[in-house]
Amino acid sequence: MFKKLDRYVLGKFCLVFMAAFFISLFIFMMQFTWLHIDKLVGKGLTMDILGQFFYYMSLSLVPQALPVAILLSSLISFGNLGESLELLAMKSAGVALARVMLPVGLLATAFGGVSFYFQNVTSPYAQRELGALLMTLRQTSPAVEIPEGIFYNGVPGINLYVSQKDVKTGMLYDIVIYKTDQGFDKAQIVVADSGRMASSADKGHLILDIWQGEQFENLQGGLGEMKNATQPYDRETFGHKRFLIDFDSNIKMMDADMMSGMAKAKNMVELVEDADSMNRSLDSIGNAAYERALGSTYFPPTEAKKPKQRAPHPNDAQTNTATAATTGNTGATSEAAQSLPFDTLLSRIGEQKLDAAVSTAAAMVKSRHTELEFRSEEVASTEKDVRKHYIEWHNKITQSLACLLFFLIGAPLGAIIRKGGLGMPAVVSVIIFIIYLILNTSTMKMAREGTLNMIVGMWLSTAILLPTGVFLTYKSNRDSMVFNVDAYRNFFSRLLMLRTHRNIPLKEVIIHDPDYTAAIPRLADLAADSYHYIEAHRLVSAPNYISIFFRHKPDTAVEDINERMEQIVEELGNSRDMRLLQSLQEFPLLYTTAHVTPFDSDRLNKVAGILLPIGALLWLRIWIFRIRLRQDLQQIEVTARDLQQHCQRIAEKNTQQ
Repeated sequence: MFKKLDRYVLGKFCLVFMAAFFISLFIFMMQFTWLHIDKLVGKGLTMDILGQFFYYMSLSLVPQALPVAILLSSLISFGNLGESLELLAMKSAGVALARVMLPVGLLATAFGGVSFYFQNVTSPYAQRELGALLMTLRQTSPAVEIPEGIFYNGVPGINLYVSQKDVKTGMLYDIVIYKTDQGFDKAQIVVADSGRMASSADKGHLILDIWQGEQFENLQGGLGEMKNATQPYDRETFGHKRFLIDFDSNIKMMDADMMSGMAKAKNMVELVEDADSMNRSLDSIGNAAYERALGSTYFPPTEAKKPKQRAPHPNDAQTNTATAATTGNTGATSEAAQSLPFDTLLSRIGEQKLDAAVSTAAAMVKSRHTELEFRSEEVASTEKDVRKHYIEWHNKITQSLACLLFFLIGAPLGAIIRKGGLGMPAVVSVIIFIIYLILNTSTMKMAREGTLNMIVGMWLSTAILLPTGVFLTYKSNRDSMVFNVDAYRNFFSRLLMLRTHRNIPLKEVIIHDPDYTAAIPRLADLAADSYHYIEAHRLVSAPNYISIFFRHKPDTAVEDINERMEQIVEELGNSRDMRLLQSLQEFPLLYTTAHVTPFDSDRLNKVAGILLPIGALLWLRIWIFRIRLRQDLQQIEVTARDLQQHCQRIAEKNTQQ
């Protein structure tokens, strides 16, 4: 039973999910609209046609928008809970993160079922209607939008030039028309002061009315043959003239059943049945081609083995009889061929008959080659259709599972990152989705082309998402530091040998002041030990390779210096004296083992020492750390003596007070 905590978490998630879903759906719709913008612009589409386009498009894009919305809303909602320390409060009350995620996980599973329903029931219907609508828009003539100052050829049979037009009244001024509807040999030129163009009532014609103009027509040929002014032509002056131009601007909707052959317009049962039908058709084409090739092939008598026969089909009752008859005929042909003297026959045939036979054979080979090329293209096209059907079948399942998998990634990531709002979660969501989209699209394309196994191509992205989600859920449930920026910064700083500096802030509340008098001899001992260590160890010289990798020992002296230095920093860090705090920040951060051995494990040290190229690099790195240690110890000595004097002054000042 759902508890108050479950209802609270679901409420937080659902509010974000509604906004994320509509934003994701809007983005996918804009992308789809931009891909088909050429079919929409300039067609004079009415609002009902545009409404159908966006309605069917939104239905078909719901399965794509659901996983993205779940990913984004999971990141935002759990990031908000982590940022406001509500997740911490839940864990403190003994509620594990997995239990907090449970109600949202069940809701994500339900969304996966909704996605499957849309893909298997709603989306095929929407794809048929949308495909028919797009095909209709592709074949629809564009609306007439006559520009000013240029020739417009959007109306069939005429080129129209308009110097100026009035948008409110529809009047056109200073018109020049080149009419070629009767052919270029009977081309006409019409010049008019004004005019108006409108569609007929049935929208099957354009009516062009022009006033106060002249019409010219060459009487002996086209316009291209008018070479001089003496060429006879017809001239007509008119006050009003009307042209009726064939131009069908009606939108004739195609039947949606014409799109039922698309793989996207079928449910899972139809996909399997149609794929099986196409496979049976391919088998029939292959068997027919094999039988024809077998019956028209001549096997040379010099062959040691009999020609290979087609394997019988288990459901064919007459296969064994046909195979035996074919084998017998082939054997008889081979025996007859062995008894025929071909050289003698060729010598008796005339040259003309031989040439004719060769020409006939070449024509037969060419005909068979053309037929086989046609058959191969037909088979390749059918095989691609089969792969498309199987891709859609698998895609309906993988896209439904993506809802749950994206939740398993988004929820723990939000709990780990602990950043709410639309900033960081949106960036992370986009990066994750782009990686998934690139991987899924590339493998799907390879599966469609047949270069990758269908199961691998369609399920590889899911096989990567599932362990990633389980890993992140496991790490977030155990409060892992997998996304701790400071941990990665320290690791790479040590790997790249980058220096880090102390930061000792002034504490607002100090319970006990430091004992400056007791710190003076400790600082003196720290400075003296640092000096003696530098004198006793030749840190600048190259280290011993054998000692580093095979006989290394911990440097207890450096560890002791580092421990005493950190204790002094911790105690004197409670001071209110800003100059003393600034001096404490001059103490370096020591790497107590980096100058002795590359790894803590003896086995790894020996392996690295044996692998000479790796060992040489690590040996050089240790040498660099030895030189750095010498510089750090010198800095400790200088800083300790400076702090010793400063503590002495503070102690004397406190004694006087």
